[in-house]
Amino acid sequence: MFGKNFQRKYALTDQGVRNTKKGAFWTVIVNLVVMGGVSVLYLLMSGFMDTLTGGAPLPGAWLPIALTVLFAILSFVTHLQQYRATYGLVYGEVKATRLRLAERLRKLPLGYFGKRDLADLTETLMGDVNRMEHVWSHVLGYLYGAYISTAIIAICLLVYDWRLAIACLWGVPVAFGLLFGSRKFASRAAERTKAAGIRVSDGIQEALENVREIRATNQEARYLAGLDRKIDEHEKVMIRGELGTGVFVNAASVIMRLGVATTILVGAQSILAGRIDFMLLFLFLLVITRVYAPFDQSLALIAEMFVSQVSADRMNEIYETPTAEGAETFAPKGHDIVFDHVSFAYDQKDVLRDVSFTAREGEVTALVGPSGSGKSTCARLAARLWDVSKGSIRVGGVDISTIDPEVLLRDYSMVFQDVVLFDDTVMENIRLGRRGASDEEVRAAARAANCEEFVRRLPMGYDTPIGENGARLSGGERQRISIARALLKDAPIVLLDEATASLDVENETKVQEALSRLLAGKTVLVIAHRMRTVEAADKIVVLAEGKVAEQGSPAELMAKRGLFYHMVELQRQSAGWKLG
Repeated sequence: MFGKNFQRKYALTDQGVRNTKKGAFWTVIVNLVVMGGVSVLYLLMSGFMDTLTGGAPLPGAWLPIALTVLFAILSFVTHLQQYRATYGLVYGEVKATRLRLAERLRKLPLGYFGKRDLADLTETLMGDVNRMEHVWSHVLGYLYGAYISTAIIAICLLVYDWRLAIACLWGVPVAFGLLFGSRKFASRAAERTKAAGIRVSDGIQEALENVREIRATNQEARYLAGLDRKIDEHEKVMIRGELGTGVFVNAASVIMRLGVATTILVGAQSILAGRIDFMLLFLFLLVITRVYAPFDQSLALIAEMFVSQVSADRMNEIYETPTAEGAETFAPKGHDIVFDHVSFAYDQKDVLRDVSFTAREGEVTALVGPSGSGKSTCARLAARLWDVSKGSIRVGGVDISTIDPEVLLRDYSMVFQDVVLFDDTVMENIRLGRRGASDEEVRAAARAANCEEFVRRLPMGYDTPIGENGARLSGGERQRISIARALLKDAPIVLLDEATASLDVENETKVQEALSRLLAGKTVLVIAHRMRTVEAADKIVVLAEGKVAEQGSPAELMAKRGLFYHMVELQRQSAGWKLG
């Protein structure tokens, strides 16, 4: 019952399965204790009836009082244990699940994130886990406990009278059969609702991220109208889904309650036939009130359990995506980067085909080429942010696909055009380059990256919060913090992806001064669109349509008058362009 299929079906951790077992166990105990209370009531009523009809003496007052006190104590203890085994333990499961998902996402290759947008992943981490938390705490333990306790009670009732037992319990399997028959409808409705909700989240996120562009182009009304349509559609889909599910749930509840009527009819017939007495019918009517009670909450929420399958499937999709793994040690002989007949496809589309070149240690190797030629892809493959489709990439003779990405990246510093900063202080943003670095080491890296100039102007210096993604800094200042971070790390391999492309002349000069300190003696792979940026490179690799078109020193390529020469000439001509 609680095997691997159950664990996957409800996206539970191993501890979560154990918690569900505890919840089901204590639900069974609670239901049996409550049924014991019904039995006590029956015995008291039976004794009272015997006194009225046969003249037997009524038991003393101490017996019902003692039984009531005993029942109250047992009920309190078992309900407390049930609460702890369901609600109390589940909160720990929610925490463990979110950490488990986050850890899994941390180990997934970068290519995975290109297929899932931020709103979708956020919905999985927050919305889907919240939905599953409700199922774990309110449904699973109660439902499976009700199954088991009802089976035990049914056996006892069959021993008393099989006709009354069937009349009492026939509605339970029929009601749940109807609900389980509606599972496909509930799942499809949940998928449509989830998709509509993600479209709303995407629309809100897009509007917030592009608010300046929307205002600048006077598109507020159009964007808000589009968002209104998405919200209305989400509401309609949700109402249709909940209405359809509600019909099945209420129909199941009515069917189950018909057991009361059939029990009275069969019981009355049996009394007239002389097979049973009134007290046995009274016992069954008491039992009915408690047999159905455990299913009341489950019936209301079992539809949510069906809907939760969509959330569980989305979580399992993350768990089951292969991670980028490898050896925990990396001991290369030098830091030459060798691309050996590398091919790479993204979403069935070829990006690189049979690419081979070597970026030598102590040299600057530049990747140039038209937009979409695969330059950034090469940089990401070199750091194993993605894995190659064919061929191999070696660093110091070691195939990087055999090394754990986190271990490999200890030898890499990366400075990209799109700098990512955190909503923290200047000091802590730079310290990301090497956790545990002293304040003085951070300041030294900042000085080498020409950060001192603007840090002195900040109200709290290095302790100034810089806002989300460095919102309080200019583009050049953010770039210099990124370089300071790389300087602090002092890794033997440096990847630069258009680190100065969007800067003005003054900032570009300062950033290039900082870069010259960073690159000394390292294996450097530079991606550039400006040809003058790579004039001092030791080697240039020209990519076109995912292939190596030519490679060599700048002088050699200019002498060949090939693609590189053509690109240089085009940029020289465009440099003379001016407003006419």
